[in-house]
Amino acid sequence: MATFIDEVTLHLRAGSGGNGCCSVKREKFKPLAGPDGGNGGDGGDIVLVADPQVTTLLNYQHKPHRTSESGGFGMGDFRNGTTGEDLFLPVPVGTVVRDANGVELCDLAEAGMTFLAAEGGQGGLGNAALATTKRKAPGFALLGTEGEETSIILELKVVADVALVGFPSAGKSSLIAAMSAAKPKIADYPFTTLHPNLGVVQAGDYRYTVADVPGLIEGASEGKGLGLEFLRHVERCSALLHVLDCATLDPGRDPLSDLDVILAELEAYPVPPGQTPLLERPQLIALNKVDVPDARELAEFVRADLEGRGYRVFEVSAASHEGLRALTLALGQLVEENLARRAEEAEHRPRIVLRPKPVDELPFELKVEGGTYGPVYRILGQKPERWVAQTDFGNDEAVGYLADRLNKIGIEEALFKAGAQAGSTVVIGPGSGIVFDWEPTLTSAAEVMSSPRGTDSRLDENTRATRRERREAYFERMDAKAEAREELERERRAGLWTESVERYDDDFDDE
Repeated sequence: MATFIDEVTLHLRAGSGGNGCCSVKREKFKPLAGPDGGNGGDGGDIVLVADPQVTTLLNYQHKPHRTSESGGFGMGDFRNGTTGEDLFLPVPVGTVVRDANGVELCDLAEAGMTFLAAEGGQGGLGNAALATTKRKAPGFALLGTEGEETSIILELKVVADVALVGFPSAGKSSLIAAMSAAKPKIADYPFTTLHPNLGVVQAGDYRYTVADVPGLIEGASEGKGLGLEFLRHVERCSALLHVLDCATLDPGRDPLSDLDVILAELEAYPVPPGQTPLLERPQLIALNKVDVPDARELAEFVRADLEGRGYRVFEVSAASHEGLRALTLALGQLVEENLARRAEEAEHRPRIVLRPKPVDELPFELKVEGGTYGPVYRILGQKPERWVAQTDFGNDEAVGYLADRLNKIGIEEALFKAGAQAGSTVVIGPGSGIVFDWEPTLTSAAEVMSSPRGTDSRLDENTRATRRERREAYFERMDAKAEAREELERERRAGLWTESVERYDDDFDDE
């Protein structure tokens, strides 16, 4: 027999992004034709999907560890890595997703709703994508980031229109079997129902779902019996049907006292914010087992008291199907009224406004923490943390590129304002993170490279002068010669020279 599982813990690990490729294109007669390294592929996401065809979490109980596909590495000749395939996990409609601390993340209350549980890593760029007019031959590529790794809790809350509540052995399972095609376990001992049973009821033009909740006892809201474990399945129901046993032989029990106990437990159970309290929802009462003569007499006796409290009362028998027609029609009417009310509320529901982030908002947060050898400056933010994860610290050019990226978003200026000095400890990321000794004058790795960063001496352009440049240089030389002749002639006329200027002109031309 299949076990009913309504809460499981999933351990998810999304696919990692592939590394970019650092490559130089080589062809015949073009041994160095420029960078051609491809980008790495993105890792696959893990997505939860509310599927109406799925009714249990049993599959995840046996296989709680799920992993999506990682992205492929980039390759030469501009070949990008393959993108990891997303992993879609179908869950029953009415599943609540919580994190490891119990904080609610999402409520998959409608069919087709999706939730991104774990995001895949981002693929690194190849050196072809990093090439610019100033960095024509990058000697590095970016690494792919790791996929998100997390643990979540899936809690199933049965989605039904009507919930049957009552004491154990009140005949709820027999009643749902008589009203629908459901076949729950039925026996003559208490707590026969160990998990909720669902049944679809067709009454005239009404069609709705009924849930048989395990029996409640006094103290159920405090954890006694099975009530606390399954009371959460009543949260999604729009109407309640109190099934009262009129043929019980237990001393001290009668339909009125049973109802008072059930109402007290429903009132003590806290519902999530935004939901209607259980006792404020439409409620009907079914006096069950009236096929027994003594039970019929008791039902007729307490009917007036229950109607005096404002309840609609139906005398039914799951064995003989007496009174079921009127009961199912009344429940169908309640469900239809509730659907109409929900549709009206949806029309007046406030619109969700998505506000973009301010343009001047810094993409990082700087915190100053106390350390043993002085203050530690910690930088937190999605961008700087991702950039650090994509950097190959064994490549000086890649480290210089990281320094330029961090400087562009204002990290160095923020460190100056925070009082950081040369040699201060800077940590990027939470926890241990990546530790640097900050040197404000060193903004790149150009000082430790033999040539300017982003250049390759083998790919230098031809520096041969153009025809226009040669003509301008020729005219400059002619003007200089003419000026020299005039200077010699002035000196000769002043008596400084005895030889003719033509001789000096010949000597000047020989030079």
